[in-house]
Amino acid sequence: MSRGLFITVEGIEGAGKTTNLEFVRSVLGELDMEVVTTREPGGTPLAEEIRELLLRPRDEQVSSTAELLMMFAARAQHLEQKIMPLLKSGVHVLSDRFTDATYAYQGGGRGLSWELIANLEKIVQRNFRPDLTLLLCVNPEVGIARAKKRGELDRFEQEKLEFYTRVQDAYMKRVAEAPERYCVINAQDPLELIQPKIRQALLNKLAE
Repeated sequence: MSRGLFITVEGIEGAGKTTNLEFVRSVLGELDMEVVTTREPGGTPLAEEIRELLLRPRDEQVSSTAELLMMFAARAQHLEQKIMPLLKSGVHVLSDRFTDATYAYQGGGRGLSWELIANLEKIVQRNFRPDLTLLLCVNPEVGIARAKKRGELDRFEQEKLEFYTRVQDAYMKRVAEAPERYCVINAQDPLELIQPKIRQALLNKLAE
C-alpha cells in the first residue's frame, strides 16, 4: 500500500484557509481518494487541549519559548497518534497549518531563532515534511479585517499589524528556501481564480 500524501494549507488569519481546505477535500473526494482533515495546533484530544491553552486570551504574558514548546508538544502528539498512522495506511491527510506556521508565527512574528525552531523540528519530525503546501497570501490589513468579522478574537488574532507583516514575510522566506514544495496563491483574488490553481497544484502532485 502506498503512503498517503500530507498536504498543508497555510496563511495568516483571514486568508481563506477554511474555505479552501474544504475545496481541497472536495477535489480529492471527486477522485475517490480517502482524505482526513485535521489542524494545528490540535488534531488529537491532548493536542486540542494544548491548542486551547495557546489560543485563549489571558492577562499573563506568555513566554515566546513556552509558546514554541507547546506548539511542538502538540505536534509530536498529532504526528504520532494521527498523521503518521493515517499516512501509513494510505489515507491522504489535509492539515490546516503545520510547521511552516511555527517558523512564521514564532520565528517571524515573535522573533525566535530559526535555528532553535529547526532543532525542535528535527527532534519531533526527523526528515518528515509536507508533500505539498498551499500558501494563501493576503495583505495583513485585509486579513485582520476579515478575521474581526468572524467574531471574538483569540490571542494570536489580537496581535498588531506589524506582527502579521513579519509573519507574512517569514512565510515567503520559507518558500524561497524550498520553492518546489509550495504553491503560492493570491488569496485576495476571487475564488474562481484561486480554486483552479489549487486544483492544478493537487493534480500535479498526484501525477508525480
